[in-house]
Amino acid sequence: MKAAFLPDRGVVKVLGEDARNFLNGLVTTDVTELKPGFGRFGALLTPQGKIIVDFLITEIPAGHGGGFLIDCPRALAPALAQKLGFYKLRAKVAVENRSDSLGVIAAWDGEPTTTPDLAFADPRKADLGLRLLAPAELAQKVADLIGADLVDNEVYEAHRIALGIPRGGLDFSYGDAFPHETNMDRLAGVDFDKGCYIGQEVVSRMQHRGTARTRTVRVRLDGPRPEAGATILAGDKPVGTMGSTAGENGLALIRTDRVSDALNSGLPLTAGGLAIRLADANDLQPSAKQSA
Repeated sequence: MKAAFLPDRGVVKVLGEDARNFLNGLVTTDVTELKPGFGRFGALLTPQGKIIVDFLITEIPAGHGGGFLIDCPRALAPALAQKLGFYKLRAKVAVENRSDSLGVIAAWDGEPTTTPDLAFADPRKADLGLRLLAPAELAQKVADLIGADLVDNEVYEAHRIALGIPRGGLDFSYGDAFPHETNMDRLAGVDFDKGCYIGQEVVSRMQHRGTARTRTVRVRLDGPRPEAGATILAGDKPVGTMGSTAGENGLALIRTDRVSDALNSGLPLTAGGLAIRLADANDLQPSAKQSA
């Protein structure tokens, strides 16, 4: 088993007797049934349905004081805490940015010998393994406890990319992407049966009408890797943007209809003058529509 401390991740704590309902009324995932030892993937959106911040969330065991811990991009943790504080109004809720005292460890490729209290399976995809919340200085101790080898976070990044999991700031821009464009609907990040949340109307309409035309897809690289942000061309027409890469694997944000047309016409895909190809043509297929 491998484990890596992720220096780009921070932690926001939300506690108080109204915390569960407060969060559930704001974010894309259903927090009402969340329990300690389990996690959910979700996001806080703008009223227009675009992602402000995506995150993983777990409930804190009563023995550790209760409440919820949000595993989010560290650079966005202060803004997330401030935003949640803005929304709380009269709710009995306290919000704290705990990124200076708590960090995030990912562990994968095996089963832990023991599972710490502040740990949960990554809900996006089983092969992503576990998330563990602990101070950075305890990363080696946590790795030893679960029976994992502590490796560099770049090893986890390569694992993430190979599994096709987008990372905000690299594979899409916060404030400019809808959940469907980052595959949140395919990664259990949006609950289409829960009640209202900020941006719900737009997201539900995209799901119901099947109007998502931009998607994050996996690509294969047979030579040098294009830079993140490079324009993807089908022939001489732009069809998307390159995201993060590792080895022969990469992620790209593309217009699925334009890429489908290009492939049907036999046009090659390039980024920065370098050849790329889709890892799986099924990534272009629309998701099954669900009732809003």
